[in-house]
Amino acid sequence: MANILIVEDEKNMQNIICEYMRKGGHTCFAADDGVDALMLLKNNPMDLMILDIMMPHLDGFSVCKTAREMSSLPIIMLTAKSDEEDKLKGYEYGADDYMTKPFSPKILLAKANALLRRVSANFTDAVGGTPGNTHSEAVRNTLSAGKVTISPVAHKVFLDGTEITLTHKEYELLYFFLSNPGQVFSREQLLNRIWGYDFEGNTRTVDTHIKTLRQKLGSEGKTIVTLIRSGYKFEAKG
Repeated sequence: MANILIVEDEKNMQNIICEYMRKGGHTCFAADDGVDALMLLKNNPMDLMILDIMMPHLDGFSVCKTAREMSSLPIIMLTAKSDEEDKLKGYEYGADDYMTKPFSPKILLAKANALLRRVSANFTDAVGGTPGNTHSEAVRNTLSAGKVTISPVAHKVFLDGTEITLTHKEYELLYFFLSNPGQVFSREQLLNRIWGYDFEGNTRTVDTHIKTLRQKLGSEGKTIVTLIRSGYKFEAKG
């Protein structure tokens, strides 16, 4: 069973898609526009997103682009057009598949299940597991760099296939770094992003958490690079 985000402003279509996804054993979250979709994605672990292109406030392309910066979850885009340019644009922004309206909800469910199986299989390979083990059952969407793999759905971190224990803030820091490889972030930016603007501590909190995070990551801790007078960045490995 997976958490699926349905982003569709046409209520009847939204209800039909949700009904079929639930029949397939999945849990559905629904959004009527792009802004609500990104809020749901930010605050809830999702395994897959079904995303309409034509929506109020924020179109599907913009949502897809932003979502891809936040997560590697599979994205199926819905469009009323069969225009090849729309599909190419969606793929450019990170979409995994397309459905052109009108479509069969059964086919959409089959596509969703196929993408979820693919992601699950990729994670099984990454952690060296076998189908049906705890990892593949719990994890549908992962982020990986070098020997480090994060399962946002299960809220777990694996180092060379072995689960390691992180505090909540250490996990959030690592997830943020893996989601933004190569980008430099000041201590103030990390403090505001991870702890919030109303946090009463200082930037030494960031240094302390990164120190313990590096220790727990062992040899992979060096991927979190300190830049004098600038902050930190994550140097991803293949």
